[in-house]
Amino acid sequence: MTPNHNLDQLMKGWFSETSDIWPGIALSIEIESTLFSGKSRHQEIDVYETRHHGRMMVLDGIIQLTGFDEFAYQEMLVHTPLFAHPSPETVLVIGGGDGGVLREIARHPDIRSIDICEIDEMVVDVSKKFLPEMSCGFDDPRVTLHIADGNEFIHQHQKNYDIIIVDSSDPVGPGEILFEQQFYKHCREALNKNGILAIQGESFFLHPDKVQKMVGIFKQLFRIHAYSSFIVPTFTGGHIGICIGSDGPFRITVPARTVPDIIQHRLKFYNTTVHEASFVLPHFAAQLIKEA
Repeated sequence: MTPNHNLDQLMKGWFSETSDIWPGIALSIEIESTLFSGKSRHQEIDVYETRHHGRMMVLDGIIQLTGFDEFAYQEMLVHTPLFAHPSPETVLVIGGGDGGVLREIARHPDIRSIDICEIDEMVVDVSKKFLPEMSCGFDDPRVTLHIADGNEFIHQHQKNYDIIIVDSSDPVGPGEILFEQQFYKHCREALNKNGILAIQGESFFLHPDKVQKMVGIFKQLFRIHAYSSFIVPTFTGGHIGICIGSDGPFRITVPARTVPDIIQHRLKFYNTTVHEASFVLPHFAAQLIKEA
């Protein structure tokens, strides 16, 4: 995908996100300086210091995170599946090279091993230099980093994981393959018995067709499946979802464990009430999911 920066606005102190995948919409954030701008083998990577939203990472012109609200996305994508599982010990993250998902997983003392498969080593290096509050997740001794294509990596790790979290970018460029049925099938095969797969599930406001496609695939692959939604203000549309599936005997929509105080006190967004509430969808979205 060709980056679509609004260069005129950027010169005036604003970054404007526009994209063919949500035509007719722009999201603008005022910036103070450019901390990094470079091109890896896979994508263009930019990091900005913004006026009100902390540091911001942009991949191929699409905002991936800001310091202002990254916690909402990281906490929900991680703690929803981890607390839905009664006793997770092994976790795989596909994508997530900024380290934020790892930071949240590392809050769980009973996790024994955390593998992360990230295709773009430059994302990891840039995050370690400019996003220390997120990349600190790489410092946990349980973490093993694999620089590889997630679609290929998953083939080689059958029945290895209690939890697989796919922290992908949007379905364009290097992240496109992570939205296909064959990839989800291989993820299912890489789960232990009763394992849980959780993927970045796009927005049912902006991409109802993609959400319906993902949910339809999960219905085919898993005995239980659900779609969680929550707000992230600096994502275009202000909203994102998680598609979750499992063959376990438990209920995904209700936490299987109590959140320990030592973890809850460090969280800003997730709690057990938010966990359950995130699966309550507006009528049109519920119908979309039902008809998938």
